[in-house]
Amino acid sequence: MSRTELPREPEFSAGAATVPGVALPVPRPAADDFPAFDAAVLDTWAALIRALAAGGAALAVAGLGWLISPQGLGLGDVKLLGLIGLVLGWLGWGVLVAGVFLGLVAGSVVSLVLVAARRTRWRTALPFGPPLLLGAVLAVGIAAVGSGP
Repeated sequence: MSRTELPREPEFSAGAATVPGVALPVPRPAADDFPAFDAAVLDTWAALIRALAAGGAALAVAGLGWLISPQGLGLGDVKLLGLIGLVLGWLGWGVLVAGVFLGLVAGSVVSLVLVAARRTRWRTALPFGPPLLLGAVLAVGIAAVGSGP
């Protein structure tokens, strides 16, 4: 594993846990706790459909970025963005956009600090997964604060 590559095991585990948890009618701890059941009973069909659309859109846009410039965006980042889109999409398109934007900002700040400290150069490839995850967590936190009690 190179220092800029995400390990595959957590990536597969995250996908195995997230996709069925959001998209498929797989039982979770409570016997009747399914996303499709939640959508039918709680009328969250829009959130379920939006999550699937956002995950697909994020995966497609990131995949296009990878096809255009494989040196700039790794395939692990593409898959991670698909999962982030699936999860943040449940909360709304604005949360997804904010999460990706905050991830870009976090990555930029870290890069600028490393360049200023002379720990790296402008053209050094840095991992993008951790800033993406930080942006997603910040977006969820902001959405939770914005929704109120």
